[in-house]
Amino acid sequence: MPIRNRLLQCLSDGQFHSGEVLGAALGISRMAVWKHLRGLREAGLEFEIVRGKGYRLSRPRELLDADVIATSVNTTTRTKLGPVEVFHELDSTSNWLRERARAGAPSGSICLAEMQHGGRGRHGRHWVSPFAANLYLSMLWRTDAGPESLGGLSLVAGIGLLRALRGMGIQQAGLKWPNDVLVDGAKLAGILIDVTGEVGGEAAVVLGIGINVDMPPASAGDIDQRWTDLCSLAGTEALSRNRLAAALLDALFPALDEFESGGLGRFMDEWREYDVLHGQAIDLLLPDRIVSGRACGIDAGGALLVDTAAGRKRFSAGEASLRAAS
Repeated sequence: MPIRNRLLQCLSDGQFHSGEVLGAALGISRMAVWKHLRGLREAGLEFEIVRGKGYRLSRPRELLDADVIATSVNTTTRTKLGPVEVFHELDSTSNWLRERARAGAPSGSICLAEMQHGGRGRHGRHWVSPFAANLYLSMLWRTDAGPESLGGLSLVAGIGLLRALRGMGIQQAGLKWPNDVLVDGAKLAGILIDVTGEVGGEAAVVLGIGINVDMPPASAGDIDQRWTDLCSLAGTEALSRNRLAAALLDALFPALDEFESGGLGRFMDEWREYDVLHGQAIDLLLPDRIVSGRACGIDAGGALLVDTAAGRKRFSAGEASLRAAS
């Protein structure tokens, strides 16, 4: 285990620890302890320093644990779950898992990281990924349905994510087409899907999910939109990311099974229930223009339907960004 993870484990009890005690526990010097703490601070972790007492985390932090996640999922999920890998830091969990998919990794393989340097949102946007604060999880799903049959998959993944959150008591969250989870207009989570495969053949899908759990204010300055996190919504300073990961997997696997056997049609009523922009005035940002109108749901392929001055139009997720009209 990396020294920074071991250091964080020492501090996870919420008590003060001197540099001398930490150094002895880790087998390093007090100066090395400080260098690692400085690195954790630069990664977005906040801690207190009190002369004569030492160091203490400003808020508790639970490290991700592959064994805890794998043993916390339900029995049905366990039969579908592939290898679960947890990393100290990566450029992107989805990038790593996509490479593993090319090398033949089995369906159900899971990748998580404490920190990402190159986490991505839609259209190449940067996903802010501070250390041990949020959940960055990617899943590999292999399906005999070809890539051409996967329209609306990001919507289904969003519904699976929302089911997991509601099961944990987060009732106020909703979905914004095509891949965002919002609470009162503030972003809580996002989904990014990469699909590879040939028409008529097997598809390999990497579902990347980022959830704000306990976003450090110092890191949030890089976010260019309103945001919220689970700890704020739940009114707690500590929320188990391992439990969250297990709950997410317990919701995603059956949602994917439903989608594979019955398509998006099985989810239409649930999508309408969760759709936060239905009936609202919206602006749709396309590569060459902005389309204004009123959002009126989705079609059977997962495309957005918009009533415009020129009539009802449909737009696919790949070409557009959606926002409430200003």
